[in-house]
Amino acid sequence: MPPSADDLPGRVPPERQRRGKGSGRSRGKQPGAPGTSMTWAEPDEVIDHRPAGACGCGADLALAEDLGVARSHQQLEVPLVTARRIQHDLHEFRCGCGAVHVAGRPAGVPESAVSIGPNLRALAVYLVIYQHVPVARCAELIADLTGARVSAGFIHSCLAKAADVIADVVKLIKTLITAAHVAGFDETTLRCGPAGTKKYVQAAVTELYSLFFLGRRTLESFRDFGILPAFAGVVVSDRYVNYFHDDWEHITGNQVCCSHLIRDFQDAAESYPKAIWPVQAQRALRGLIAAWHQARDAGQPAIGPDIAGPLLREFRHAVLAGLSSVPRVPGPKHATAQRPGRDLLEFCRDRPGDVTRFCEDTRIWPTNNISERAVRPVKTQQKISGRLTSEAITQDRLDIRGYTDTARKHGRNVMDVLRAAMTGNPWHPPNPAPA
Repeated sequence: MPPSADDLPGRVPPERQRRGKGSGRSRGKQPGAPGTSMTWAEPDEVIDHRPAGACGCGADLALAEDLGVARSHQQLEVPLVTARRIQHDLHEFRCGCGAVHVAGRPAGVPESAVSIGPNLRALAVYLVIYQHVPVARCAELIADLTGARVSAGFIHSCLAKAADVIADVVKLIKTLITAAHVAGFDETTLRCGPAGTKKYVQAAVTELYSLFFLGRRTLESFRDFGILPAFAGVVVSDRYVNYFHDDWEHITGNQVCCSHLIRDFQDAAESYPKAIWPVQAQRALRGLIAAWHQARDAGQPAIGPDIAGPLLREFRHAVLAGLSSVPRVPGPKHATAQRPGRDLLEFCRDRPGDVTRFCEDTRIWPTNNISERAVRPVKTQQKISGRLTSEAITQDRLDIRGYTDTARKHGRNVMDVLRAAMTGNPWHPPNPAPA
């Protein structure tokens, strides 16, 4: 309902939802998190300011003795950006033998007589893909910032060119993810194509690589993604991917996102306010996640048994206590609705390895937050720009997003790698170190 209808007669206000306890962290920067501050540094330019005018005695200060610098003030500033029209004249030389040689075109200069340079093209792609600026507003921003007048068609041509240049890089990223020991998988809906239809953006990510695919929520679409069936590592996902069992039967294992399990146990705690087992299970999972972070930061291959043992035992006891207090509703397994928390408890009992696999290998993440962070910009773009009408252009956007996200994970500047792509020499991720 629109906000204007809030005061209509007979309108019943919605129930106030109970808020969770939260993480317990204070707002703002957390202790130990890296930050930035204004620090004194070597200046790029020094401007001297000298007293001017006359002294109280009437003498001209221009003739006074200079005693040196009394105080200094540094200011961080950027120059005003103005588009410049650069003409490239290709000279021709005649050799003594009579042969004529013409200078080659510089990288990034097309064959057409008038064009737009790679820096401006990279800026257009950066604004649309990385900063989620709509195409029309991107053209306005470029005009206001640089004075260059560009069209929406020009911006779309920049996206198409970037996607074409980085096609081989995207294939390389797909190969590197397929060969990884652990990869996270997630998906989210996206309004794309004709009105009334929606697609699914599927993501496969590691700590160094990101890959996105526009498809449907079907097994065939997931196979078209290209990661299966070659991937044989550990899958980290929000839920157990049992409907892909034919393709996933050869994987090393599955790790369910413990953040989702904690939320599910929170729902059980609200459904059974007097029960102890949901809180006990949450406490054990949070303790295991904290222990994983400590072991990984210390360079340990696994969580120590003296730390993991008591927490795993506490978690198993919580699951068994929940199973005894929430009996199963008789009936076919996939056609009978169970009481809140029953399916969760059965999953934790029947597949303990899929819940706590990260305890035995710190290379495996206990949560799938890395995948969720990767797909979140897709929803941000949708909220800003609305429906994307072309599936082909949307896939181009996703390919560029995977390229820039991978470069950012390798510590590269996003504008630099986009500029490299616009000159026809895209950045490639380095070969991984041998395991």
